[in-house]
Amino acid sequence: MTQDIIIIGGGPGGYVTAIRASQLGMKVTLVERSHLGGICLNWGCIPTKALLRSAEAYTMMKHAASYGLTVKDFGFDLKKIVERSRGVSAQLSAGVKHLMKKNKVEVIEGTAKLLGKCKVQVAKNDETTIELSAKHIVIATGARPRALPGLEPDGKLVWTYKEAMVPDTLPKSLLVIGSGAIGIEFASFYNALGVAVTVVEVMDRIMPVEDEEISAFARKALEKRGLKIITGAVVKKLDKAKDSVTATIEQGGKASQTTFDRVISAVGIVANIEEIGLENTKVVVEKGHIKVNEWSATDEAGVYAIGDVTAPPWLAHKASHEGIICVEKIAGVKDVHPLDLGNIPGCTYCTPQVASVGLTEAKAKAAGYDIRVGRFSFMGNGKAIAMGEPEGLVKTIFDAKTGALLGAHMVGAEVTEMIQGFTLGRTLETTEAELMHTVFPHPTISESMHEAVLDAYGRVVHM
Repeated sequence: MTQDIIIIGGGPGGYVTAIRASQLGMKVTLVERSHLGGICLNWGCIPTKALLRSAEAYTMMKHAASYGLTVKDFGFDLKKIVERSRGVSAQLSAGVKHLMKKNKVEVIEGTAKLLGKCKVQVAKNDETTIELSAKHIVIATGARPRALPGLEPDGKLVWTYKEAMVPDTLPKSLLVIGSGAIGIEFASFYNALGVAVTVVEVMDRIMPVEDEEISAFARKALEKRGLKIITGAVVKKLDKAKDSVTATIEQGGKASQTTFDRVISAVGIVANIEEIGLENTKVVVEKGHIKVNEWSATDEAGVYAIGDVTAPPWLAHKASHEGIICVEKIAGVKDVHPLDLGNIPGCTYCTPQVASVGLTEAKAKAAGYDIRVGRFSFMGNGKAIAMGEPEGLVKTIFDAKTGALLGAHMVGAEVTEMIQGFTLGRTLETTEAELMHTVFPHPTISESMHEAVLDAYGRVVHM
C-alpha cells in the first residue's frame, strides 16, 4: 500500500499533522498503537485539567461563606471525580476518531517500524502484519515518564502520572518528586482534596524553567495552601513496605527519612525511540531525542519527526504546530515559517496558575539586553478582587532600546488563558507602544497585563 504520507503516532502532534496533510490534498495513513489523542488527551493534559477543575470546585465550596453563600454537607466522591476525568478523555478521543473519518485519514491500529527507503511495517493489533510505503513519513511517537534508578514506579506505591490520575483511594500523605508542570499540578490536586503533600525538587526553586520571581511567588502561594516544599534536595532511595514508602531525602549534605502512603515520580520524560526501526535509517539521535532541522526533517530523506520525540520544549501545542509547519513545507505552501521556540507559551494549571512566554529576566540579562521590567499585582485589579482571587502577579520584560516585548510571566487566576495575549504580541513583534495603546476591557483580570506594561515605563495607574 502506497500513501503520500504515513504518520506514526496519533497524539496531538500526529493527528493534527494528519488533518492538515489531508487538507493539503495528501493521501494519509496514521498508525496508532493505543488511543487516538495520545498521552495528552488520554492520560495527560486533558484529564488532569478535569481533575483540577473538580478540586477547584471543591475548594470554592469550602470558602462559600466568604462569597455570602451557604453550603451544607458538601464533600467529594473520589470515584466520581476520576470517572468524570476519564469520561472527558473518552469523549475527546471519540472526537479525534470522528475528525480522522471526516478528513479521510486512514487509521491503522498497530505498532509501526521503519524499514528504510520510506517503508513501514505495521504489526496490527489484530495480530496481522502489513507493509506500507510513502513518499514521506512523520515520526510522532511521543514520550513516556522517566524512571530514575532506585526510584522506579511500580504502579502501586510509586506512581507515574497514569496511576496518579486514577487512584482507588486517597492517600493521607504523598511525596511528589519533581516540581515541573506535571509534579506541581498533581501536588495541587491532591492538596486540595486534603492530602498532606510534600514536593522535593533537585533545583534551588520550584518550576525552575519559570522566571525566578514568579517561581518564588508561586512557592509562597502553594505553601500557604499547605504544601511542604523542599528544594535543593534529592530523593536518594525509596524503601517500600506493604502499604507505605519511606523516602531518604538528602538536602545540604544531610539525609533524613520520611514515610509516605504514596509517591509520584515526575522527573521528566524519555522519548519513545526504541523498536521503531531507527537503526534501518540515517536518523540521528542526540541526547535521547531525534535530531531534526527547522522543518522537522531528520537526516533520513523523507523521514520527519515532531513533538516529544524531538528536542524541548515538550508541549502538546508545540507538537501540533511543528506538524503543521512540517507538512506545509512538504506540500510547498508559500510563506511557511520555521517555528520560533521563543513564542511558545508554557502553562501550569496548579492553584494559582502559572503561565509564561519568551525570556525570563535572568535570561534576558544573560543575552546582553538592556531591559525594562514591569510588574502589577492582582491586588490592584478590580475583577480579581471581586472574584476573591487577589493573589497574582504579572511581569513584563522589554528591550530598553527597541521596546520589543522580550518576555511575559504570570501567576494567578486564569493566567493560562491570558498568556495568549502576550504570545500574540510577540508573534506580531509588538513593542511597548502598541501594548500601551491597546484598550483592555474593564473589569477584567487582563487589565493587569496592561498595567504591567505601563509599569515598565513608569506609567502604571492603579498601583
